[in-house]
Amino acid sequence: MACKSHILLVALSLLLSSCSISYKFNGANINYQTTHSISIADFPNNAPLVNPSLSISLTEAIQDIFARQTRLQVLRKGGDLELEGEIVGYDITQGAISANSYASESKLTIRVTVHFTNNIYPEESFDKTYSTYQTFDASRLLSDVQDELCAIMVAEIAENIYNDTVAKW
Repeated sequence: MACKSHILLVALSLLLSSCSISYKFNGANINYQTTHSISIADFPNNAPLVNPSLSISLTEAIQDIFARQTRLQVLRKGGDLELEGEIVGYDITQGAISANSYASESKLTIRVTVHFTNNIYPEESFDKTYSTYQTFDASRLLSDVQDELCAIMVAEIAENIYNDTVAKW
């Protein structure tokens, strides 16, 4: 009896090791039979207060997320899907007030308008504004925290654009 259970266990382990199931979860809901490419235009910085590297960082983050998480060919123009937009806000405001009536927190906000065109399924096209912010200690200079905060916010905006355009969450 022990021999039969041992043989059954060996046979089962061989069967399971020869079969492999692979799951990749990237959230994309794309019909690759009809949709092959996405064009992503540069996102110029037209905010009243300009961070010189923000335009490049945002454009590259959006291109990168589509290149990594889809099989779409990323183009400069003429894609089946088209993304364009601009940075319209880069603002610093005072947040929480401390007991001594001075600001204890500052808030950096980025706003981006996006025009998405789906040339295959036009009913999925949209215009939307994305906004995100990060707070930081008001005793620190913006120049000390700007790169770190912008990296976080750019990644969040790129992910939200990705989710709204091809993941449809």
